Amino acid sequence: MAMGDTMPRMQISNETSTWLLQAKDILDEARRLKPGPERKQLRQTAKVLREIAKLEAASEQAFERDWLQRT
Repeated sequence: MAMGDTMPRMQISNETSTWLLQAKDILDEARRLKPGPERKQLRQTAKVLREIAKLEAASEQAFERDWLQRT
């Protein structure tokens, strides 16, 4: 991790969300750019993708919990 890099690293499991993989690719691309509006936009996009992944995971957990209660 580079000095001054305050962004937490994503843990990638065997069943990695497509959203997280896209966010990782976008962040890799953003890191290659010099600071500026384009880099900031890519980082914001990655942030939104990570939030979508979180919501998707929570939704799947709720679905599994409901399914297990019915069986």
